[in-house]
Amino acid sequence: MIDQIIAEMRPSYREGVFTQSTCFVFFVGDDTITVTIGSGSYAVEKGAGDAKADCSCKTGPEMFRKIWFDGYRPGIMDFLSKEIRCDAPLLLPQFLKAFGR
Repeated sequence: MIDQIIAEMRPSYREGVFTQSTCFVFFVGDDTITVTIGSGSYAVEKGAGDAKADCSCKTGPEMFRKIWFDGYRPGIMDFLSKEIRCDAPLLLPQFLKAFGR
């Protein structure tokens, strides 16, 4: 699933959503990916990478799949129940917008 999401990022990336470089680290089940988004480009690497994350998010594969493929938007209960753990949840909608989601 992670490889499919990474492949879909390239054609759906939207420039200008972020004005400064922002680093996201996603822990999805046993997989970890780091996505760094700038004003005109982005980079993805598997693993936690060396950059300091502006947003770290941990969830299960099914929740990540629902968000990415089905357009599900997590609510407060998803965070309170700890189905999604995130240290900067207000950055997540901007992340999705950067990839046309």
